Parts: sequence; C-alpha cells; structure tokens
Amino acid sequence: MKAAVWHGKRDVRVEEVPDPVIQQSTDALVRITSTGLCGSDLHLYEVLGPFMTPGDILGHEPLGVVEETGADVTGIAPGDRVVVPFQIACGTCFMCRRGLQTQCETTQVRGEGSGAALFGYTKLYGSVPGAQAEYLRVPQAQYGPVKVPEGVPDDRYLYLSDVLPTAWQAVEHAGVTPGGSLAVLGLGPIGDMACRIARHRGAGQVIGIDLVPERLSRAAARGVQTLDLTLHEDLGAAVRDLTAGRGPDAVIDAVGMEAHGSPGGSTLQAIAGLLPQRLAERMAGKAGVDRMAALYTAIDIVRRGGTIALSGVYGGMADPLPMLTLFDKQIELRMGQANVKHWIPEILPLLGADDPLGVDEFATHHLPLEQAAEAYERFQLKETGKVILKP
Repeated sequence: MKAAVWHGKRDVRVEEVPDPVIQQSTDALVRITSTGLCGSDLHLYEVLGPFMTPGDILGHEPLGVVEETGADVTGIAPGDRVVVPFQIACGTCFMCRRGLQTQCETTQVRGEGSGAALFGYTKLYGSVPGAQAEYLRVPQAQYGPVKVPEGVPDDRYLYLSDVLPTAWQAVEHAGVTPGGSLAVLGLGPIGDMACRIARHRGAGQVIGIDLVPERLSRAAARGVQTLDLTLHEDLGAAVRDLTAGRGPDAVIDAVGMEAHGSPGGSTLQAIAGLLPQRLAERMAGKAGVDRMAALYTAIDIVRRGGTIALSGVYGGMADPLPMLTLFDKQIELRMGQANVKHWIPEILPLLGADDPLGVDEFATHHLPLEQAAEAYERFQLKETGKVILKP
C-alpha cells in the first residue's frame, strides 16, 4: 500500500510499504477514505525527530471502511464506516472508566514513561503505524472505532478523530461560563474550532489572536473578535483594552511548542536536530525545551483568578515557568491530550444537517495522498488551513 513516511526533518515521502495485517484478536483493518493533516504532525516534521525512526508511517486522523476484524471485535463489522480516535484505548481499565482514555493503562507506553499509545506519533507513544495510508491496523478495535452514517461527506465525521474533541476539551478546560470572555492564541484548525465551540456554548466574548491574515479573516467571519499580533507591540495591553482592563476569564493556548518569537527555544531545538540520533533523543528527553512565547503570552493576558487551557502540544522536559506570576495571579492551568471518546457523546448531536460548527466547510484543502510531501511543506509555511488527504 501507499503511505506517508517520515525520513527526517522536513522529509516526508509517499512510498510503497507492506500492507497491515490482523495481529491480535482485538484488531481491525480499516481502508482509509480520508485522513487529516494535523498541527501535531508538524512537530514530527520539525522538532520531534529525535523520537522518530526513518520509515515511520505518519498520521492520526482516520476515517474509512472496516475491511476485517479480529475474533474478539464486536460492535463493528466489515463494511461499516468508522472514524477512529487518535489514541488507542481499551475502554475498560481504571483510566478509561474515568474518561481518561489518553492515560489508558492497557496501552500506556511505560518504557517511555508515556500515556496511551497514539497512531503515527513517535516511539514515545508506541511507534504505532499511522493513518496517512491506504490501510490502517486498529488495535483495541473492540472499543475505539465509532460507526458513522453513510451518505454524508467524510468531512462531517472525520474531525471526531481529533479536531473536535481536542477543541471541545480545550473549551471545557477553559471553563468559560455563559457570557464570559475567552482569548484563543493561534487560529490554526484547533484554535479556529475552539472559537466556534466557545461561541456555540455561549461565551459572550471570544478573541482570536494570530498573525496569518487568512486565519484572522476566517475567524472574524464567524463573529470572533480578532487581533493581529504583528500589529501590537504590547499584545497584553491590547487584550486588556478589550476586556474591561483585566484580561479574559480564560485563555486557550492552541499553539504549543513551536510558537513564534522564541529565539532561544528555537536555537536549542535546532541544535538537538543536528546531533546524532541517540544523543539527540537523550537531550530532547532530559533537557528539551519548547518555544514558550505562546504560554508566556497566555500567562500575561489572562485575568487574575483566570484559567489557561493548553491544547497546543508541548514536549520539553526543562521548560522554565514564571511560577511567581502563576502563583500571584492565582492562575488555574489545565492541559493534556484530548480524551476523544469521553467527549464524542456531547459532540455528535452537533453534526446534524444544520452543522452549527461548520464542519462541512472546515477543510481548506483536499489533496490526494500522493501529495502528502507538498501538503506538509505548505501547512508548515501556513499556506493552508486544514488539509484532508484522500488515499
């Protein structure tokens, strides 16, 4: 089969690789019809290379048709159309029963000190072959895949794999009450969707912050107040001017480890990328740092007693935090990978024909899988929004 394969920093190739097969009685094989390109994938493209192996298949946002199931898989059958969460969870362990599927005790990657295994996402999360491919082996298929209706475009349900639950959890973690205020840092796919969800759930004021004109205009068209960070020397002052001088009730950081404006972190990330593989992995795993501009901005602009929700991925092990400011401002900080199946029951009713979140038109580009290398390059340069690859 064809798949998007990692070969090094900014080196993604579409190659022929062996077809997956059933390995466990709880596996399923899914023929992929649509698969998303995620901002998290760009971390593999740019920063997390020390934890990748040439030949790794990328991608963690799959929708497709079940081709085969293991003997212990019930609830889905060949021919069913399914969306597959990005994390692999069993559904029955202590963590899963508490809605913490990203901490599943059955698939935790204990050798790396990590939570549940993820599709297509480094040795830290199990080196499980990913979904940017023609076929996908789905472990724990007795629980993970969610059947979706026939007769509607893939885009209607594809985002249940990651975008919708991630944005939903960010808004939930932000804890904005009806009529409250929220600032969202970064208007890529997750930040954009978080703005839509927050407005749908009754936030009185949603401020979207970015530096890409297309992203800003897209959010503004849906009623979001937007700020172009390139036009404000003091972004905190600009945000406070919009929020009665005190800052928003909550801030969502939808940027993460590769924020603009962090030259020190950028330099250290670049140095790690130049080291031999084993040394680079050791450095990233023990002394890795992130570009922290987005988090520092969130700490600055949130009001005293407010909440910061992190949905952008961070991977550093030695990041400095302004603990005095966090403590003095009495800031609540919440974070983590989205627990996909925990949120799906709340999200599914919003995927009807009226489409209040605009999922049908959310993608900016649909490209054949063969153009994955180009898709990564253009997404990394912010020339595209949400990209859907079609095997």
